Amino acid sequence: MELSGKIVLVAGGGGGIGLGIAKGLAAEGCKVALTDISEKALTRAADDARPDLSFLWRTCDITNRQQVLQLFQWLDEELGAIDILVNSAGINVANRMMSNIDPADFDRMMEVNTTGTFNCIHAALPMMRQRGSGLIVNIVSLAGKRAMLLAGMPYCVSKFATAALGTFVNLEECQNGIKVTNIYPGETNTPIVDKRPTPPPPEQRAKMLQPEDIAACVVTIAKLPERAIVPELVITPPHMMIP
Repeated sequence: MELSGKIVLVAGGGGGIGLGIAKGLAAEGCKVALTDISEKALTRAADDARPDLSFLWRTCDITNRQQVLQLFQWLDEELGAIDILVNSAGINVANRMMSNIDPADFDRMMEVNTTGTFNCIHAALPMMRQRGSGLIVNIVSLAGKRAMLLAGMPYCVSKFATAALGTFVNLEECQNGIKVTNIYPGETNTPIVDKRPTPPPPEQRAKMLQPEDIAACVVTIAKLPERAIVPELVITPPHMMIP
């Protein structure tokens, strides 16, 4: 599939995996828009892009449905109807055990990691259904397949729910020409690991996946012909192999 000219929105595109995917798709000729809650992150991402890559951007709190609807209206006006939606927005907290979690942090993580993803998918689907095609990529986590102490309780719960969301939408919408892929990365060197109770040192980060590794997977999936669907993809560094 030729990606040149495809219209892409990356939620959580201000950094980390989302920005890595945005760069990968832009390098293939896609017209890429970024959204994030942080204007500072978005301006930095746009300013740091290679000269041959450029991104439109707009701030959005994806937990706010009105803002999400306005975001998609803006995208349609600026670039046109969306072809590819990448859901990469996600948060974690330092106190992540059942024994020390702040219930407010649990609620916020569910709102961002799961409800925010739902809001973006819900807003994108009418345009995709009308055209009879579209790709939705959800950056879940290995913690959405295996409950992991390292990831913490609220993160695992939110990611399991996000995985179920993506799987269900894929089952429902595949007959409408819309494909959904859940990607489950293992440890990845992104700012979210700074939220660990003990952030990893540089030598440990070097052994993790890098954002461009996940970006390469997304580009490959996006290039597949319409007859091919990748419901889920697990990618891990060697030290996190799962049976």
